[in-house]
Amino acid sequence: MTSIDEDLLPSTRRALLHRIAVAQRDGRAPSLVAAVRRQGRTAWSGARTCVEGHAPDTDTQYRIGSITKTFTAVLVLRLRDEGLIDLDDPLEKHLPGTGAGGATVFQLLGHSAGLGAEAPAPWWERTPGSLRPEIADVLGDRPQPHPAGHRHHYSNPGYTLLGSLVEAVRGVSWEEALRREILEPLGMHRTTSGPVAPHAGGWAVHPWADVMLSEPAEDLGIMAPAGQLWSTAADLLRFAAFLTEGDDRVLSASSVREMRTPAAPAETGGSGYGLGLQIVGGEERVLFGHSGSLPGFVAGLWVSEEDDVAAVVLANVTSGLPAAMVAAELLGIVAEAEPRIPAPWRPLPEVDDELLALTGIWHWGTHPVTLRLTEDRGLQLTPLGGKGRGAAFSYRPDGTWTGQNDYYAGEILRVVRKDDGSVDHLDLGSFVFTREPYEAGAAVPGGVDAEGWRGLGS
Repeated sequence: MTSIDEDLLPSTRRALLHRIAVAQRDGRAPSLVAAVRRQGRTAWSGARTCVEGHAPDTDTQYRIGSITKTFTAVLVLRLRDEGLIDLDDPLEKHLPGTGAGGATVFQLLGHSAGLGAEAPAPWWERTPGSLRPEIADVLGDRPQPHPAGHRHHYSNPGYTLLGSLVEAVRGVSWEEALRREILEPLGMHRTTSGPVAPHAGGWAVHPWADVMLSEPAEDLGIMAPAGQLWSTAADLLRFAAFLTEGDDRVLSASSVREMRTPAAPAETGGSGYGLGLQIVGGEERVLFGHSGSLPGFVAGLWVSEEDDVAAVVLANVTSGLPAAMVAAELLGIVAEAEPRIPAPWRPLPEVDDELLALTGIWHWGTHPVTLRLTEDRGLQLTPLGGKGRGAAFSYRPDGTWTGQNDYYAGEILRVVRKDDGSVDHLDLGSFVFTREPYEAGAAVPGGVDAEGWRGLGS
């Protein structure tokens, strides 16, 4: 039996090293560090540097830019899970007087609140936060260029508001809430608001010459919840594990799944945004995570739940190195070269004959589907032939099921019985499923023609 704790193959490790070597060379980054987590542990790490003998490691801090937003989103969802706020609450309920108070917490988390992308000049990423001491200084005189809820429009000021929301409800600073509620429980001791040695310096590289310019590392002040943090590859892999599995000390598994559920489509095709997480769907896999950048630094963190692989890339260069893309490619190298070994098939621990009798072929009108029994009394609806609507359904104590995904998400599936107790049909959000197509005698809406099925000559 193959061990799930086996090391990566030498060929896979070499492919990973080759990818970051090319990335550092072509991106002209002074340094780069990357790491991959697989099946619960760090499977590989590597680094490249322009200074011989001074390569960073997974304990070297880099600034992570907008990956900070994911941490802020976790703090907000903690407030929701504790009953202190509701995601549908208007911001005004908890943080009055901002000028954008009609936007909801949910819209702010998913960047659909209609807020502008950036704070007013001067460029907030290269100037001290003391220039913008108040929320009004961050929002400017036109806080909502778009109607709330009408479109996805990425907004750094939106996450500034969420950080201020956390402070208003908690009664402590965003930084203190972050340390106490996320970093300490997860053991992320090398994730901080300011740089702590060993850390990389931020650099800009001239676009037409191989020369460098030092970038300032400003304290972003009130905008810190949108991009302030410094972290390490090791700490971010710990965070990736949390975003996959949850941790009841911080946020439950169901709540982190909610973060990974698209809240609004992105402005470009093929991707979306959840609650503090970017979601990228390709032909081979779905990734969730976040990219990040601030002057002098780029970062990328991606997770594939299906492959049980996460990858992080950190580099100290302003532009030119697509850290998020490289992280996705590192993840893909591992997932494709050494695909996850599936767990052995095992039968259900017990069987309910009444539920077993529901399985098999059903028909919505003339469209056939199959119904399978899954663990915890769940059901799986699958269109026969693979075309059509399907979904997983979780069992409810009242004897019904709730759809978990796609078209039927949140819809109720119930068994409708005849007077003698036998099953007449399944009702799914008013759709009637019968054992036979338009089954005679079943409660099909509109009734069934008494003359039955006929051929051309009938």
